[in-house]
Amino acid sequence: MKHLTRDEILRHAVLIILVALTLFPLYFLIITSFKDYDQFIHHFWEPTLPLRWENYADAWAEVSGYITNSILYATVEALCVVILSSISAYVFARYSFPGKEILFYLILGVLMIPPVLMLIPQFLVVRWFGLLDTRAGLLLPMIAGGQVFSIFILRTFFAGLPEELFEAARIDGANHFQLYSRIAIPLSFPIVVTIFMLNFVGTWNEIIWPLVVLSREELKPVTTGLLTFQGQFTVTSYGPMFAGYVLASIPLVVVFLFCMKYYITGITSGALKI
Repeated sequence: MKHLTRDEILRHAVLIILVALTLFPLYFLIITSFKDYDQFIHHFWEPTLPLRWENYADAWAEVSGYITNSILYATVEALCVVILSSISAYVFARYSFPGKEILFYLILGVLMIPPVLMLIPQFLVVRWFGLLDTRAGLLLPMIAGGQVFSIFILRTFFAGLPEELFEAARIDGANHFQLYSRIAIPLSFPIVVTIFMLNFVGTWNEIIWPLVVLSREELKPVTTGLLTFQGQFTVTSYGPMFAGYVLASIPLVVVFLFCMKYYITGITSGALKI
């Protein structure tokens, strides 16, 4: 049996403490979601019985519409970003045209601008097009902004693919779209999934832009909807409130579980290395 050194014991202890600190908010969120007010007051830190499943029924009745909206928005935004940025990155990586490098660095320059500085210009453009309080007004700026980093990552990967693969495909009669769809995309699939997941999570967690552009209740995503949801409960209704938070986090957990293998592969293959 291997004996741990003092340094190894110290490292393990630090890691255990960090993991505990990371997981404790999740633990508190879940146990509180199953409590009524009396259980919350008298058993603040520990789980209690009976479990108040009705908290989830009450929360679902209030947040289900917001969650549906967020799933729609995040999926559409992530898919559009993946499709558009992969096409743009492929063109930048595999083709030459006048002003290519200048255009690429202009796009890349958007990364240097803090998102909050783009808020007012985006709002004015959306209002000018008459898209305030619409799904298109919410999604189009997010799709445009999400492409910048994705183009940079994919262009770097596509540029590193062996030219022999594309030459062999051209000899076999492949056209431009087939080179993109049958060679570039399959080889970059882990990175594409990583980009999809990052954009899905980013759209799901976005709160400032929806607050600015949306006012109709039926269009709100879960981030802004939870603010309305909180206001509907009194200070004694912590259980349903925390149950709503749990329900709002489930889609993110599901997406990460499905994408985790590709996400790790994408990181190790250089998807997130700048």
